[in-house]
Amino acid sequence: MTEVAAPYGRKTQRPPAVPDVHVLWMSEGMSCDGDTVSITAATQPSIEDVLLGAIPGLPKVHLYNKVLAYEVGDDFLAPFYKAWRGELEPFVVVVEGSIPNENINGDGYWTGLGADPATGQPITLNEWIDRLAPKATAMIAAGTCATYGGIHAMAGNPTGCMGLADYLGWDYKSKAGLPIVNVPGCPVQPDNFMETFLYLLYQVSGLAPMIPLDEQLRPTWLFGKTVHEGCDRAGYYEQGDFATEYGSPKCIVKLGCWGPVVNCNVTKRGWMGGIGGCPNVGGICIGCTMPGFPDKFMPFMDEPPGAKVSSTSVGIYGGLMRGLRTMTNRTVNKEPKWRHNRGELTTGYQPRAYNQGG
Repeated sequence: MTEVAAPYGRKTQRPPAVPDVHVLWMSEGMSCDGDTVSITAATQPSIEDVLLGAIPGLPKVHLYNKVLAYEVGDDFLAPFYKAWRGELEPFVVVVEGSIPNENINGDGYWTGLGADPATGQPITLNEWIDRLAPKATAMIAAGTCATYGGIHAMAGNPTGCMGLADYLGWDYKSKAGLPIVNVPGCPVQPDNFMETFLYLLYQVSGLAPMIPLDEQLRPTWLFGKTVHEGCDRAGYYEQGDFATEYGSPKCIVKLGCWGPVVNCNVTKRGWMGGIGGCPNVGGICIGCTMPGFPDKFMPFMDEPPGAKVSSTSVGIYGGLMRGLRTMTNRTVNKEPKWRHNRGELTTGYQPRAYNQGG
């Protein structure tokens, strides 16, 4: 704490300034850069608000992302090399894309960023992670490819792809004692990532407690509920009223939706500005925020195995409930009979008699 002068001779203490935070964003994994594109749509907060210092209490943030950067070549790579040498502090690493297994690359390499000045050979993504992870304040995996391997890691792939926690180990801790923070999604929901990023920045500033994560290292407040629990169509499921074709407003479980068993908040949060979200706009949930994606959710357009049992069971109950509710609806959907314009009062009101005696 630093002692500073105050009016009337008093002295007060000012907390030490929080150093600038550098964000090294690497999308050199097996990736389509969709997560980078996605975060540009965030509003809670927006990437512009964070980088321009519009949010109170945050340190100055410097972002190095090849899609969003003005710099190219060695100018762009300079902060990465500084972090590698231990000359950049503090810094956060964001990994986008699944991590290939360079132990099985044959005579080449799977993916890299920049070239080694000494050899002229590409520096693999794996080597960057090996060098930066021990020095990083935090490691964030953005999108399902980086969190759990995603589409590139499905059965039959030739690269041996995996998620960041599979590569570094699920018990990894950063220099600040933080585990890997996984924000899955294919691509990541923009506000989910930026809200998590904001939380970590506040934590670095000493303004937030340890980030709460579930067993799959996902933020609990974002992934603690299922798609079904926030879905606009959940009421139809409860009544056993299922869609048989796309375009119907009813529950789409029988069309292949995995929403009842998938941890994701997109039906509550929407996609952009609170609008959208797969089942909300008629698209089935294919489980893209889950560690088992995509293999355990294929084929996508078939009714999930468990849904056949649950939908049949709820169909019996729901059919009875719909009948009873229809009867009740007919009753409560009419005005009471005493509301009329005739010359008589039929509300059941009885005037009270008062004793007029002396």
